[in-house]
Amino acid sequence: MTDDVVIRAEGLGKKYSVGHMAERGRYLALRDVLTRGAHNLWRKAAEMTRGRGFVAGDTIEEFWALKDVTFEVRRGEVLGIIGRNGAGKSTLLKILSRITEPTEGRVTINGRVASLLEVGTGFHPELTGRENIYLNGAILSMTHAEIRRKFDQIISFAEIEKFLDTPVKRYSSGMYVRLAFAVAAHLEPEILIVDEVLSVGDFSFQSKCLGKMQQVSRGEGRTVLFVSHQLDAVSTLCSRCVLLDQGIVLACGETGTVLKAYTGLSQTASVRTEFVDSNPPNVPAYVKSVRVGGAPIEFHSDIAIILQYIVQEQVTGAVINFELMKDGRPILLSFDTDENPERLESRGPGCYVAEIRIPARLLKPGMYALTINTGRANSDVWQRLETCVQFDIDLLGRDSSHLSYAAKRPGLIASPLEWKTSLTAGTA
Repeated sequence: MTDDVVIRAEGLGKKYSVGHMAERGRYLALRDVLTRGAHNLWRKAAEMTRGRGFVAGDTIEEFWALKDVTFEVRRGEVLGIIGRNGAGKSTLLKILSRITEPTEGRVTINGRVASLLEVGTGFHPELTGRENIYLNGAILSMTHAEIRRKFDQIISFAEIEKFLDTPVKRYSSGMYVRLAFAVAAHLEPEILIVDEVLSVGDFSFQSKCLGKMQQVSRGEGRTVLFVSHQLDAVSTLCSRCVLLDQGIVLACGETGTVLKAYTGLSQTASVRTEFVDSNPPNVPAYVKSVRVGGAPIEFHSDIAIILQYIVQEQVTGAVINFELMKDGRPILLSFDTDENPERLESRGPGCYVAEIRIPARLLKPGMYALTINTGRANSDVWQRLETCVQFDIDLLGRDSSHLSYAAKRPGLIASPLEWKTSLTAGTA
């Protein structure tokens, strides 16, 4: 590897074994239970003698999370890794962070790596914020003096001075992320790996982190690997991108070109106008389901967005919002407290239904997506449902209407505006 290349992945593959239970009748005899238990015990012993872990289930399926992934990253470069959910992005980052081993292929890394893959990565919950800063520095092979020199900058960036000597297990998710990113960015790793975890922080902190990553790469010559569904952030920050889909590299190159490939991939995906969260989070409030109008959705009709959300305990300061996305970029952000700020005072426990209407002829025909967030205003994000629903606005053959021409004009919106015109007494 040349001095200029700091990461080289060659033919990386990662295989998992997935167990499936056969469909069974409602009743099982004791003989069946004993027979199955003996079979699993024998199979477990056989797998252990082969040096493999035991996977429960009657049938075992091999699943390749990554297959034949090859790319290079140069020093001082910011590489974006994009793709739909389940594309293999997180698996790739875990291999690059030495958290898991590849099944095949190899990766060569030249430099110290700091990773921010999920809330609390690398932190010991029983230690205080102060102690975890020194622990992380030691993991990065830094001396006590080097850590101390950066200590004040880390605390200032994270904005957690009051809680510096509190065990991090008592931190909110937002505090966790602020400290984790501050440590990762300031303790001088040659390579910084950041997953979608920054979406947990509030908007101002996300902007602050993006600015810091730009400084780290352009000003200090360090390398950044950045995973995000926020394509505007990827476009701003990254010089090159890798597009993953179903574990393989679909495109690798200049950011604009790869983003176009990703947008085309998303538009050819099946449209999902309804979403139900089958695994609700353990938070004070969360969105249970999202539904968009009825199919087909027409340019000349209002669009209804129906949210069902659950409040599990009396809560103050809670907000729900949605981001309307077009070609991977946010074009509208709406909060349920915009017209009713009194909701910030208190929400009682219960199941609520909210309906939002987007006026007819506001959005141009095309594919749109919604991302839903719940959390506390200007603080923690409790739940983020990335592009949970998609919908396609269609003219439905009504091109004869003179207003349909608005749908073909340049720009993001097509809403007709009121023009008040009067004849004055002046001369021409």
